[in-house]
Amino acid sequence: MFPSLRHAPRAEILAAATSVVVSVVLLGMKFTAFYLTDSAAIFSDALESIVNVIASLVATYSLLLAHQPADAQHPYGHGKAEFLSAGFEGGMILVAAAVIAFRAVEEMITGPGAHTLDVGLILVAIAGAVNGAVGVLLLQAGRRRGSIALVADGKHLLTDAITSAAVLIALILMWLQPAWTWIDPIAALLVAAYITVMALGLLSQSTAGLMDRQDARDDKLLRDILDAHVNGASEPRICSYHKLRHRHSGRYHWVDFHVMVPATQDVRRGHEIASAIEHEIERALGEGNATAHVEPCGDGACARCGSGSSRMQRE
Repeated sequence: MFPSLRHAPRAEILAAATSVVVSVVLLGMKFTAFYLTDSAAIFSDALESIVNVIASLVATYSLLLAHQPADAQHPYGHGKAEFLSAGFEGGMILVAAAVIAFRAVEEMITGPGAHTLDVGLILVAIAGAVNGAVGVLLLQAGRRRGSIALVADGKHLLTDAITSAAVLIALILMWLQPAWTWIDPIAALLVAAYITVMALGLLSQSTAGLMDRQDARDDKLLRDILDAHVNGASEPRICSYHKLRHRHSGRYHWVDFHVMVPATQDVRRGHEIASAIEHEIERALGEGNATAHVEPCGDGACARCGSGSSRMQRE
């Protein structure tokens, strides 16, 4: 399916489109630099740019898909498309790292040889600066809007800028000392190792989201809200809560929990209490849906129902 553009915020579409355009332009620059220099280090940088282009396209698609409203086939929405995008990007980076390492080892065996380094220096320096600037913009936009796809793309471009800086240092050393050609494949191997670590981080983050791993910060936020309704700091009061569960679907949060209210309260009042707490949680999370199940309190020692102190149940 091709997702509709009208559901995605214009700022996010603009950020994703900028990433695609910049990645394509820099891809051409880096392969031009590789053609002129025959440098393994520049080849590693250029190869990662291919991943940048593909990853930017996938991130843009997943971003648009994630904003599509829930439907009959996807009642929880399409938010997890962003986790799939981050996982795909991590896999692509791992493939690039393997190819870079192979090329570097091959050059070590056959003997390195780079030339026309002055032009390569200029092109790599420009590409690294642009990648760094766009990466920072994407990272800020992704964190501000809660988009893992934009954050992953921003981190990738920043990583590309860092690898470009490493390549630039290697080229400068070879330009100053032409006999130090061994630096070229060594720099390529270091780049491969660095982007491998970054790829594993993206894969871990993607897997955590797809497997609904609990977010510690969200858990503390939710328990603080519910605890305040138990101990009397916030209205409406409840006796206790339990079976609190929460997960992410991309940037969207899904929360469900059980609340205990006095058994003497009628159904209407129990519903009002549950709705008030649900609304408070949804506002605190930004984008999300909270569902409370109301149960009559059976604790004889409950401060609201009996004569003892309240005991909060947690599971």
